[in-house]
Amino acid sequence: MPRTLCRIVGVALGLAGLAGFAAPTLLGLHLTTIHNIVHLLTGLIALYVGFAAGFEAARVFCLLFGAVYLLLAALGFLAPGLVATALGHAPLTARQLTPDNAVHVLLGALLLGVGLTARRAVVKVT
Repeated sequence: MPRTLCRIVGVALGLAGLAGFAAPTLLGLHLTTIHNIVHLLTGLIALYVGFAAGFEAARVFCLLFGAVYLLLAALGFLAPGLVATALGHAPLTARQLTPDNAVHVLLGALLLGVGLTARRAVVKVT
């Protein structure tokens, strides 16, 4: 499951990164050049892990990036100006960052949940 999720997340983040250059307010998000580059790089890493690396690497990716995205969401709610400035945006309020924070919470929870619950399938040969 972690490898499959990495493939899906990689494609989604890659597309979001590319779309963000054309539509910086896509779905009410605040997509800056830095934000789009982060999405593209994260998507490329996810695709690499999903296709070229093994189960354990994909599980670690899910754990690590799940925690990072949840931390980013928490910072977006608690220190929205810091997050907005780090992403190359004018300072924003927590309310203005709500769509971004919601995406980060969902993505972080999904990645972390899969990373924490994933178990390698054991094949019994008889």
